[in-house]
Amino acid sequence: MAFNLTSMAGLVVMIAAMIALIWGHSLFGESPIPIGAQIVAFSLMVWARMTFGGRSFHAAASPTEGGVVTSGPYRYVRHPIYAAVIYFTWAGILSHLSILNLVLGICAIAGAGLRIVAEEKLLVDRYPEYKRYANRTKRIIPFLF
Repeated sequence: MAFNLTSMAGLVVMIAAMIALIWGHSLFGESPIPIGAQIVAFSLMVWARMTFGGRSFHAAASPTEGGVVTSGPYRYVRHPIYAAVIYFTWAGILSHLSILNLVLGICAIAGAGLRIVAEEKLLVDRYPEYKRYANRTKRIIPFLF
């Protein structure tokens, strides 16, 4: 239950940060490099959702049936959807650099981090093989972090 609440809190923080960036006209890039990075991030999200298949999105952390997904983008990062959100958000922030936007970007990362920690705890409990997968696959940035 605590992990579900942590996951929900992370989702709320992440969405609130993105809404604030949209409201401040700072989420979307305005020059070729940020726009390109956002296209790549969006493509990563679509690829991850397609790889994940018919499993539904849950607002709270809740591992679904079917085992650990290790193909597609999950071969390179354990959380490609959160990675895509972070990449997309930061491409916009760096295109509209301000202290407020940096704070909102940190909030988006913190929200994703809360969800990642909660989901990983539940995945380890449900799928013992997740530990081996986690040991060989980075969380957000392939080969680095």
